Amino acid sequence: MSGVNTILGVAGLASAMLLGGCEVGPKITQQTGYRGTGGDQIIDVRHMVKASAIPAPPYALPDDSGPRARETYQNVKVLGDVSTERFNHLMASINQWVAPPEQGCNYCHNPNNMASDEKYTKVVARRMLQMTRQINGKWSSHVKATGVTCYTCHRGNAVPAYKWAIAEGVADPNSIVRNKHGQNTPNVSVGYASLPYDPFATYLNGKAQIRVAASSQYPSPGHVVSIKEAEKSYGLMMHMSTALGVNCTYCHNTQSFRSWTISRPQRVTAYYGIRMVRDINGQYIDSLASVFPAYRKGPHGDPYKVNCQTCHQGQSKPLGGISMLAANPTLKAPPMPTAAPEGGAAGKAVPAVLADPQAMTRRQ
Repeated sequence: MSGVNTILGVAGLASAMLLGGCEVGPKITQQTGYRGTGGDQIIDVRHMVKASAIPAPPYALPDDSGPRARETYQNVKVLGDVSTERFNHLMASINQWVAPPEQGCNYCHNPNNMASDEKYTKVVARRMLQMTRQINGKWSSHVKATGVTCYTCHRGNAVPAYKWAIAEGVADPNSIVRNKHGQNTPNVSVGYASLPYDPFATYLNGKAQIRVAASSQYPSPGHVVSIKEAEKSYGLMMHMSTALGVNCTYCHNTQSFRSWTISRPQRVTAYYGIRMVRDINGQYIDSLASVFPAYRKGPHGDPYKVNCQTCHQGQSKPLGGISMLAANPTLKAPPMPTAAPEGGAAGKAVPAVLADPQAMTRRQ
Protein backbone atom coordinates (compact mmCIF):
# COMPACT_ATOMS: atom_id res chain seq x y z
CA MET A 1 0.00 0.00 0.00
CA SER A 2 2.85 2.33 0.81
CA GLY A 3 4.26 1.66 -2.65
CA VAL A 4 0.96 2.74 -4.21
CA ASN A 5 0.97 5.91 -2.11
CA THR A 6 4.52 6.63 -3.22
CA ILE A 7 3.57 6.21 -6.86
CA LEU A 8 0.53 8.44 -6.43
CA GLY A 9 2.65 11.03 -4.65
CA VAL A 10 5.22 11.07 -7.45
CA ALA A 11 2.44 11.26 -10.06
CA GLY A 12 0.83 14.13 -8.18
CA LEU A 13 4.12 16.03 -8.04
CA ALA A 14 4.68 15.43 -11.74
CA SER A 15 1.17 16.66 -12.53
CA ALA A 16 1.72 19.78 -10.45
CA MET A 17 4.91 20.54 -12.36
CA LEU A 18 3.17 20.03 -15.70
CA LEU A 19 0.24 22.21 -14.70
CA GLY A 20 2.72 24.86 -13.62
CA GLY A 21 4.22 24.79 -17.10
CA CYS A 22 7.49 23.67 -15.52
CA GLU A 23 7.78 27.21 -14.17
CA VAL A 24 7.98 26.50 -10.46
CA GLY A 25 8.56 29.29 -7.99
CA PRO A 26 6.81 32.47 -6.85
CA LYS A 27 4.66 34.48 -9.25
CA ILE A 28 3.16 37.96 -9.23
CA THR A 29 -0.22 38.57 -10.84
CA GLN A 30 -1.15 42.02 -12.12
CA GLN A 31 -4.61 42.80 -13.48
CA THR A 32 -4.20 44.78 -16.69
CA GLY A 33 -7.74 44.65 -18.03
CA TYR A 34 -11.32 44.57 -16.89
CA ARG A 35 -12.15 41.81 -14.42
CA GLY A 36 -13.15 38.62 -16.16
CA THR A 37 -11.38 39.44 -19.40
CA GLY A 38 -8.32 37.31 -18.60
CA GLY A 39 -6.03 40.29 -19.07
CA ASP A 40 -3.78 39.44 -16.12
CA GLN A 41 0.00 39.41 -16.40
CA ILE A 42 1.67 36.45 -14.68
CA ILE A 43 5.21 37.46 -13.74
CA ASP A 44 7.89 34.95 -12.77
CA VAL A 45 9.72 36.71 -9.95
CA ARG A 46 12.96 34.85 -10.62
CA HIS A 47 13.14 36.08 -14.20
CA MET A 48 12.20 39.70 -13.64
CA VAL A 49 14.69 41.98 -15.38
CA LYS A 50 16.10 44.64 -13.11
CA ALA A 51 16.13 48.21 -14.33
CA SER A 52 19.39 49.10 -16.03
CA ALA A 53 21.56 51.81 -14.58
CA ILE A 54 21.44 54.89 -16.78
CA PRO A 55 24.93 56.34 -17.28
CA ALA A 56 25.47 59.89 -16.14
CA PRO A 57 26.19 62.45 -18.89
CA PRO A 58 29.90 63.04 -19.49
CA TYR A 59 29.38 66.66 -18.45
CA ALA A 60 26.61 69.25 -18.27
CA LEU A 61 24.73 69.81 -21.53
CA PRO A 62 25.94 73.07 -23.13
CA ASP A 63 23.53 75.45 -24.82
CA ASP A 64 23.04 75.39 -28.56
CA SER A 65 24.62 78.76 -29.27
CA GLY A 66 27.83 79.51 -31.08
CA PRO A 67 29.24 78.24 -34.37
CA ARG A 68 27.72 75.20 -36.01
CA ALA A 69 29.54 71.86 -36.14
CA ARG A 70 29.91 72.04 -39.93
CA GLU A 71 31.70 75.36 -39.53
CA THR A 72 34.18 73.95 -37.01
CA TYR A 73 34.89 70.48 -38.36
CA GLN A 74 35.37 68.93 -41.78
CA ASN A 75 33.24 66.17 -43.28
CA VAL A 76 30.30 66.55 -40.90
CA LYS A 77 27.50 65.01 -42.95
CA VAL A 78 25.03 64.52 -40.07
CA LEU A 79 24.32 66.93 -37.20
CA GLY A 80 26.13 69.76 -38.91
CA ASP A 81 23.24 72.03 -37.96
CA VAL A 82 23.83 71.74 -34.20
CA SER A 83 26.30 73.86 -32.29
CA THR A 84 29.90 72.73 -32.00
CA GLU A 85 29.56 72.45 -28.22
CA ARG A 86 26.48 70.23 -28.44
CA PHE A 87 28.14 68.15 -31.14
CA ASN A 88 31.14 67.61 -28.87
CA HIS A 89 28.83 66.66 -26.00
CA LEU A 90 27.14 63.99 -28.12
CA MET A 91 30.51 62.60 -29.24
CA ALA A 92 31.56 62.30 -25.59
CA SER A 93 28.28 60.51 -24.80
CA ILE A 94 28.72 58.08 -27.69
CA ASN A 95 32.18 57.39 -26.35
CA GLN A 96 30.51 56.12 -23.16
CA TRP A 97 27.65 54.30 -24.84
CA VAL A 98 29.37 52.48 -27.71
CA ALA A 99 33.16 52.73 -27.93
CA PRO A 100 35.35 50.16 -26.14
CA PRO A 101 37.10 51.91 -23.20
CA GLU A 102 40.57 50.99 -24.43
CA GLN A 103 39.93 52.65 -27.81
CA GLY A 104 37.67 55.61 -27.06
CA CYS A 105 37.41 58.07 -29.95
CA ASN A 106 39.90 55.99 -31.94
CA TYR A 107 37.27 53.26 -32.32
CA CYS A 108 35.71 55.35 -35.10
CA HIS A 109 38.32 58.00 -35.86
CA ASN A 110 41.87 58.17 -37.12
CA PRO A 111 43.45 60.35 -34.40
CA ASN A 112 45.73 61.94 -37.01
CA ASN A 113 42.83 62.84 -39.30
CA MET A 114 39.48 62.98 -37.50
CA ALA A 115 37.68 63.89 -40.73
CA SER A 116 38.72 60.67 -42.47
CA ASP A 117 36.13 57.99 -43.25
CA GLU A 118 38.75 55.25 -43.52
CA LYS A 119 37.37 53.28 -40.56
CA TYR A 120 34.15 51.41 -41.28
CA THR A 121 32.95 52.10 -37.74
CA LYS A 122 32.69 55.82 -38.52
CA VAL A 123 30.61 55.16 -41.62
CA VAL A 124 28.33 52.89 -39.60
CA ALA A 125 28.07 55.40 -36.73
CA ARG A 126 27.02 58.16 -39.13
CA ARG A 127 24.26 55.97 -40.53
CA MET A 128 23.15 54.99 -37.03
CA LEU A 129 22.84 58.65 -36.07
CA GLN A 130 20.53 59.15 -39.05
CA MET A 131 18.56 56.10 -37.96
CA THR A 132 18.21 57.28 -34.36
CA ARG A 133 16.84 60.66 -35.42
CA GLN A 134 14.48 58.91 -37.83
CA ILE A 135 13.17 56.73 -34.99
CA ASN A 136 12.61 59.70 -32.69
CA GLY A 137 10.82 61.59 -35.44
CA LYS A 138 8.94 59.29 -37.81
CA TRP A 139 8.36 56.47 -35.31
CA SER A 140 7.10 58.44 -32.34
CA SER A 141 3.99 56.27 -32.74
CA HIS A 142 6.08 53.55 -31.12
CA VAL A 143 8.76 55.23 -29.01
CA LYS A 144 6.42 58.04 -27.90
CA ALA A 145 8.08 60.97 -26.11
CA THR A 146 10.57 58.62 -24.41
CA GLY A 147 12.54 58.18 -27.60
CA VAL A 148 15.79 56.27 -28.03
CA THR A 149 19.50 56.97 -27.92
CA CYS A 150 22.49 54.85 -28.92
CA TYR A 151 22.53 53.52 -25.35
CA THR A 152 19.05 52.02 -25.71
CA CYS A 153 20.52 49.21 -27.82
CA HIS A 154 24.26 49.26 -27.13
CA ARG A 155 24.33 49.52 -23.31
CA GLY A 156 28.09 50.15 -23.36
CA ASN A 157 28.87 47.51 -26.01
CA ALA A 158 30.39 48.23 -29.41
CA VAL A 159 27.89 45.73 -30.86
CA PRO A 160 24.45 45.34 -29.22
CA ALA A 161 24.20 42.15 -27.18
CA TYR A 162 20.91 41.16 -28.83
CA LYS A 163 20.91 40.93 -32.62
CA TRP A 164 20.13 38.45 -35.36
CA ALA A 165 21.12 37.36 -38.83
CA ILE A 166 19.61 34.76 -41.15
CA ALA A 167 19.92 31.47 -39.28
CA GLU A 168 22.34 28.84 -40.50
CA GLY A 169 20.54 25.90 -42.12
CA VAL A 170 21.35 22.61 -43.80
CA ALA A 171 23.60 22.51 -46.84
CA ASP A 172 20.73 21.79 -49.21
CA PRO A 173 17.53 23.56 -48.07
CA ASN A 174 15.55 21.75 -50.80
CA SER A 175 16.38 18.35 -49.39
CA ILE A 176 14.10 16.60 -46.90
CA VAL A 177 17.05 14.81 -45.32
CA ARG A 178 17.74 16.33 -41.89
CA ASN A 179 15.92 19.48 -42.98
CA LYS A 180 13.70 20.49 -40.06
CA HIS A 181 12.90 23.92 -41.55
CA GLY A 182 13.95 25.49 -38.28
CA GLN A 183 11.51 23.44 -36.21
CA ASN A 184 11.97 21.10 -33.25
CA THR A 185 15.19 22.78 -32.29
CA PRO A 186 14.72 24.51 -28.93
CA ASN A 187 15.93 28.06 -29.31
CA VAL A 188 15.79 31.09 -27.04
CA SER A 189 14.47 33.20 -29.94
CA VAL A 190 11.08 31.49 -29.68
CA GLY A 191 11.02 30.77 -25.95
CA TYR A 192 12.59 27.32 -26.42
CA ALA A 193 9.45 26.12 -28.19
CA SER A 194 9.55 23.75 -31.18
CA LEU A 195 8.33 26.57 -33.42
CA PRO A 196 10.48 27.80 -36.35
CA TYR A 197 13.31 29.64 -34.65
CA ASP A 198 14.01 32.14 -37.43
CA PRO A 199 10.83 34.19 -37.93
CA PHE A 200 12.83 37.39 -38.17
CA ALA A 201 13.88 37.24 -41.82
CA THR A 202 10.23 36.76 -42.81
CA TYR A 203 8.57 39.32 -40.57
CA LEU A 204 11.22 41.80 -39.36
CA ASN A 205 13.20 42.17 -42.58
CA GLY A 206 10.42 41.22 -44.97
CA LYS A 207 6.80 42.32 -45.02
CA ALA A 208 4.99 39.01 -44.80
CA GLN A 209 1.51 38.99 -43.27
CA ILE A 210 1.84 38.19 -39.56
CA ARG A 211 -1.86 37.85 -38.73
CA VAL A 212 -3.03 34.26 -39.14
CA ALA A 213 -6.41 34.30 -37.37
CA ALA A 214 -9.33 34.54 -39.78
CA SER A 215 -12.37 36.73 -39.26
CA SER A 216 -14.67 33.75 -39.81
CA GLN A 217 -14.72 30.16 -38.66
CA TYR A 218 -15.36 29.09 -42.24
CA PRO A 219 -12.71 28.74 -44.98
CA SER A 220 -12.29 31.85 -47.09
CA PRO A 221 -10.34 32.25 -50.35
CA GLY A 222 -9.32 35.69 -49.12
CA HIS A 223 -7.55 34.31 -46.05
CA VAL A 224 -5.50 31.22 -46.74
CA VAL A 225 -2.71 30.65 -44.22
CA SER A 226 -0.87 27.35 -43.98
CA ILE A 227 -0.03 25.69 -40.69
CA LYS A 228 3.62 26.27 -41.49
CA GLU A 229 3.05 30.03 -41.79
CA ALA A 230 0.97 30.05 -38.63
CA GLU A 231 3.75 28.32 -36.69
CA LYS A 232 6.29 30.89 -37.86
CA SER A 233 3.93 33.71 -36.88
CA TYR A 234 3.50 32.21 -33.41
CA GLY A 235 7.29 31.96 -33.22
CA LEU A 236 7.51 35.73 -33.65
CA MET A 237 4.87 36.22 -30.95
CA MET A 238 6.90 34.01 -28.58
CA HIS A 239 9.90 36.21 -29.29
CA MET A 240 7.95 39.36 -28.53
CA SER A 241 6.61 37.88 -25.30
CA THR A 242 10.12 36.99 -24.14
CA ALA A 243 11.67 40.25 -25.34
CA LEU A 244 9.15 42.36 -23.42
CA GLY A 245 8.80 40.00 -20.46
CA VAL A 246 5.01 39.85 -20.83
CA ASN A 247 2.16 37.43 -21.57
CA CYS A 248 0.12 37.38 -24.79
CA THR A 249 -2.59 39.28 -22.93
CA TYR A 250 -0.33 42.31 -22.65
CA CYS A 251 -1.61 43.17 -26.14
CA HIS A 252 -4.35 40.67 -26.97
CA ASN A 253 -7.65 39.58 -25.51
CA THR A 254 -7.93 35.79 -25.61
CA GLN A 255 -11.61 36.08 -26.56
CA SER A 256 -10.31 36.97 -30.00
CA PHE A 257 -6.63 37.40 -30.77
CA ARG A 258 -7.58 38.94 -34.11
CA SER A 259 -10.05 41.59 -32.91
CA TRP A 260 -8.68 45.10 -32.52
CA THR A 261 -11.70 46.50 -30.70
CA ILE A 262 -11.16 44.36 -27.60
CA SER A 263 -7.36 44.47 -27.67
CA ARG A 264 -5.33 46.64 -25.32
CA PRO A 265 -3.75 49.92 -26.54
CA GLN A 266 -0.34 48.24 -26.32
CA ARG A 267 -1.22 46.26 -29.44
CA VAL A 268 -1.28 49.46 -31.49
CA THR A 269 2.14 50.41 -30.11
CA ALA A 270 3.43 46.94 -31.04
CA TYR A 271 1.92 47.25 -34.53
CA TYR A 272 4.02 50.33 -35.22
CA GLY A 273 7.01 48.79 -33.46
CA ILE A 274 7.11 45.89 -35.92
CA ARG A 275 7.03 48.31 -38.84
CA MET A 276 9.69 50.47 -37.20
CA VAL A 277 12.00 47.44 -36.92
CA ARG A 278 11.37 46.61 -40.59
CA ASP A 279 12.32 50.18 -41.48
CA ILE A 280 15.51 49.98 -39.39
CA ASN A 281 16.63 46.68 -40.89
CA GLY A 282 15.65 47.43 -44.47
CA GLN A 283 16.61 51.07 -44.81
CA TYR A 284 19.58 51.36 -42.46
CA ILE A 285 21.18 48.02 -41.57
CA ASP A 286 20.94 46.39 -44.99
CA SER A 287 22.30 49.54 -46.62
CA LEU A 288 25.57 48.89 -44.75
CA ALA A 289 26.02 45.34 -46.07
CA SER A 290 29.05 46.33 -48.15
CA VAL A 291 30.55 48.31 -45.26
CA PHE A 292 30.55 45.73 -42.46
CA PRO A 293 33.53 43.34 -42.41
CA ALA A 294 32.89 39.60 -42.61
CA TYR A 295 33.34 39.06 -38.86
CA ARG A 296 30.46 41.45 -38.20
CA LYS A 297 28.06 39.44 -40.35
CA GLY A 298 25.99 36.31 -39.90
CA PRO A 299 26.63 32.82 -41.30
CA HIS A 300 25.01 33.75 -44.63
CA GLY A 301 26.94 37.00 -45.00
CA ASP A 302 24.12 39.39 -44.08
CA PRO A 303 24.78 42.07 -41.43
CA TYR A 304 23.41 41.58 -37.93
CA LYS A 305 20.03 43.25 -37.53
CA VAL A 306 17.66 44.28 -34.74
CA ASN A 307 14.57 42.72 -33.26
CA CYS A 308 12.40 43.54 -30.24
CA GLN A 309 14.95 42.14 -27.80
CA THR A 310 17.63 44.54 -29.05
CA CYS A 311 15.99 47.47 -27.28
CA HIS A 312 13.61 45.92 -24.75
CA GLN A 313 15.90 43.28 -23.25
CA GLY A 314 13.18 41.68 -21.14
CA GLN A 315 11.30 44.86 -20.17
CA SER A 316 7.98 46.08 -21.54
CA LYS A 317 9.59 49.52 -21.85
CA PRO A 318 13.31 49.77 -22.70
CA LEU A 319 15.40 50.98 -19.77
CA GLY A 320 12.28 50.77 -17.62
CA GLY A 321 10.71 53.66 -19.54
CA ILE A 322 13.38 56.17 -18.54
CA SER A 323 14.05 58.73 -21.26
CA MET A 324 17.59 59.87 -22.04
CA LEU A 325 16.52 62.39 -24.69
CA ALA A 326 16.30 65.36 -22.32
CA ALA A 327 20.03 65.06 -21.67
CA ASN A 328 20.73 64.37 -25.35
CA PRO A 329 18.39 66.60 -27.41
CA THR A 330 20.76 66.44 -30.37
CA LEU A 331 19.26 63.04 -31.17
CA LYS A 332 15.77 64.45 -31.52
CA ALA A 333 14.31 65.13 -34.92
CA PRO A 334 11.35 67.20 -36.13
CA PRO A 335 8.12 65.15 -35.93
CA MET A 336 7.31 63.37 -39.15
CA PRO A 337 4.08 61.70 -40.29
CA THR A 338 3.71 58.13 -39.11
CA ALA A 339 3.75 55.55 -41.87
CA ALA A 340 0.20 54.81 -43.01
CA PRO A 341 -1.16 51.48 -41.77
CA GLU A 342 -0.80 48.78 -44.39
CA GLY A 343 -3.91 48.56 -46.52
CA GLY A 344 -4.93 52.17 -45.95
CA ALA A 345 -3.35 53.50 -49.11
CA ALA A 346 -5.06 50.86 -51.18
CA GLY A 347 -8.47 51.89 -49.98
CA LYS A 348 -8.97 48.86 -47.73
CA ALA A 349 -10.68 49.22 -44.38
CA VAL A 350 -8.20 50.12 -41.67
CA PRO A 351 -9.05 49.42 -38.01
CA ALA A 352 -10.11 52.66 -36.34
CA VAL A 353 -7.64 52.09 -33.52
CA LEU A 354 -4.77 52.33 -36.01
CA ALA A 355 -6.04 55.50 -37.59
CA ASP A 356 -6.66 56.82 -34.07
CA PRO A 357 -4.37 55.00 -31.59
CA GLN A 358 -5.97 56.84 -28.67
CA ALA A 359 -9.36 55.28 -29.40
CA MET A 360 -8.71 52.22 -27.25
CA THR A 361 -7.22 54.30 -24.48
CA ARG A 362 -10.37 56.43 -24.27
CA ARG A 363 -12.52 53.31 -23.92
CA GLN A 364 -10.61 51.99 -20.91
